[in-house]
Amino acid sequence: MLPTIRQLQYLKLLAEHGAFGKAADAAHVTQPTLSAGIQELERTLGAPVVDRARTGVILTPVGEEALRRATVILNEAEELVEAAKNAGQPLTGRFRLGVIPTIAPFLLPGALPLLRDRFPRLRLFLREDLTQRLIAELKAGRLDAALIALPYDMSGLEWAHVADDELLAALPANHPLAKLKSASPEQMEQENLILLEDGHCLREHALSACRLNPPRMGAGEEPFAATSLPTLVQMVGSGLGVTFLPRMAVNAGLTDAAQIAIRPIDAENPAREIVVAWRSGSNRRAEGRLLAEVLKDV
Repeated sequence: MLPTIRQLQYLKLLAEHGAFGKAADAAHVTQPTLSAGIQELERTLGAPVVDRARTGVILTPVGEEALRRATVILNEAEELVEAAKNAGQPLTGRFRLGVIPTIAPFLLPGALPLLRDRFPRLRLFLREDLTQRLIAELKAGRLDAALIALPYDMSGLEWAHVADDELLAALPANHPLAKLKSASPEQMEQENLILLEDGHCLREHALSACRLNPPRMGAGEEPFAATSLPTLVQMVGSGLGVTFLPRMAVNAGLTDAAQIAIRPIDAENPAREIVVAWRSGSNRRAEGRLLAEVLKDV
């Protein structure tokens, strides 16, 4: 005998609310009904999934693993219902899209009106986060697709190309390199190179595209790092150092109000690839490809 979808829903709600009464209210059933469903799930698995304590409900190790797998199963079931409802009508109904912070503010302002115009029945739910967390959400079935940048480890995923986004050198307006037509990676490396902090894939893209090592300071010192592109621009504009910026951000006006000079990088293909990614085998594959085609027009 296998667990039922209803039993897995009960377990998920119990983990979210931490009490049988609250979970039963959320499931719109009585507490004895929900408790009986959990007990039946435990009999099916042959092990307890929750510890019942005075302070609330705590998942057992078996319960934690069951919850992890239940989340994937329930999301797949929701996808099935959505796909059936919207058969033959792509990008209709709910679509959960993740976007990384170095793309979202520069591409979405043009993309969202276009999507609303072409797909008026689309209900788009957006999540902005770092690449590693978006990919984890994709693989867990909590996102339908993600707008990210390559190169990155894409095992277990498929993707469609949107655009190549050139990386540019950003320098204080009065910097000696600003007098040149372009800046080489070697010249940039000799300056105080400021990048986004670890976790932002743009940091790795810039270093990889220019074949540079992470910036180092003296003993006991940490190199400057920024948490966002606007902060990075302000640091460069204040004369604290130099950096790399994606062309889409520059074209969107990110540097317009800063005392910054933008120059091409004298290197072979200094760029990142913007893609729409989804889980391998996902039934949202066709919609992911369609979304990528729409975003090419932005």
